[in-house]
Amino acid sequence: MHSKVLTLISHHLCPYVQRASIVLSEKGVPFERTYIDLAAKPDWFLRISPLGKVPLLAVPRGRADAILFESAVICEYLEETQRGAPLHPADPLQRALHRGWMEFGSSILADLWVYETTADVARFEAKCQVLRTKFATLEQELAKGPYFAGSQFSMVDAAFAPVFRYFELFEALLPSGIFDGLPRVNAWRQALAVRPSVVSAVAPDYPERLLAFLQHHGAYLLTHSRIAA
Repeated sequence: MHSKVLTLISHHLCPYVQRASIVLSEKGVPFERTYIDLAAKPDWFLRISPLGKVPLLAVPRGRADAILFESAVICEYLEETQRGAPLHPADPLQRALHRGWMEFGSSILADLWVYETTADVARFEAKCQVLRTKFATLEQELAKGPYFAGSQFSMVDAAFAPVFRYFELFEALLPSGIFDGLPRVNAWRQALAVRPSVVSAVAPDYPERLLAFLQHHGAYLLTHSRIAA
């Protein structure tokens, strides 16, 4: 693989790929995408991905690309090397706090794996409560908005946008009340949903692909949906 521009090696549903895509777009960096099927990983991908995961970012470097792996590493590299509005605060303490909240977002993504794939009502309800608690914690952290730290879009926003995107389908299928009584979180969700970098981070058929994923796992969300699948 070799290109004159950055190449983001992707999977259509991966939220971590979305993070990298959002940062690339926010920085105004031209890039190409190469999609792979994680259920049938090609040999060329396995040769260059130490963990066998996406995203990867192929960075042109002479005759051979340098391959960056892990979304956090990719996003930090882009912040350090690309022009455009900074996505981290200048103050070291605030920057560290933001990185902590990015990890908090990753913990929610881990919770969502069970929430979206389980067919068991008890596990679903337990994870639903965990998510309510975490979003309530976020509500206390948010200020005036529209973004995490106010008027300026940040890395924390890039980390949470894929989290909230899931719920555009999840809440349509089975309203959970997870966001009830959380006006700041709901306003943040809405602001991120229309941000151009967030919109363009997935293909137009993302909802259909996510629905097919839920069907494949026999997810509680789908089997108890109020909407005919």
